[in-house]
Amino acid sequence: MTMPASSETVLADPSAGQDRPEVSVVIPCKNEAENLPELIGEVATALDGRHFELIVVDDGSTDATPDVVRELMLTRPWLRLLRDTRSSGQSAAVRTGLLAARGDVVITIDGDGQNNPEFMPAMLDALAKGGPQTALVAGQRLKRTDSGAKRIASRMANRLRGAILKDGTRDSGCGLKAVRRHVFLLFPYFDGWHRYLPALTIREGYKVAHVDVVDRNRRHGTSKYGILDRALVGALDLFGVWWLIRRRKNIPAPTEVTIDGR
Repeated sequence: MTMPASSETVLADPSAGQDRPEVSVVIPCKNEAENLPELIGEVATALDGRHFELIVVDDGSTDATPDVVRELMLTRPWLRLLRDTRSSGQSAAVRTGLLAARGDVVITIDGDGQNNPEFMPAMLDALAKGGPQTALVAGQRLKRTDSGAKRIASRMANRLRGAILKDGTRDSGCGLKAVRRHVFLLFPYFDGWHRYLPALTIREGYKVAHVDVVDRNRRHGTSKYGILDRALVGALDLFGVWWLIRRRKNIPAPTEVTIDGR
């Protein structure tokens, strides 16, 4: 069965139903049929004992990704699949998963298996410990397994981003993040937004916490989102986010007035 090209036409109402999960895990992916079965199993192990859902967002894969996920869905009622018939990019896939998510907390994780799901409980604990004002827990990668060129490019981009945005995050590009969904929905959407979530969180008046995570080698396939395409638009995105922060007025703190005036 072919699903509609527009991902928003297939999204369920997140408020529908009474059995809402605590956590929604969103995996944006493209041509990751070989990596997904093991990754999905690892997510289930990491979140064992919690009420969660896992949403795979297929970014226009041309391999067996949708077939693999559908097969897994037969025995995993918490697994969902959203699919676009054409590739729209990682940011669009993350947004699709966010709009479909039913949990109060959304965890994002890359579909290539390099992010280790075993750090998810620590991220959820850090979010809870931070209280309502902490809206984002960002993974910070140690012992990067990417190529030398990719590590150097990432290091330079993170230093420049930190100097301009002052978001207190050394590794904004780590795909492993836990975000309170109601705050996530406040962020202005643009292509590349998933790399600026700490700065966008601070822009909305919330705090960011960090958890060190250990990256892994990709088990199968090659990266679908390379260095050059990020570098070409990264500078414009960076100054665009800087502009958004500069243009944000003071955030009001409203209180609701009841009939008795209290």
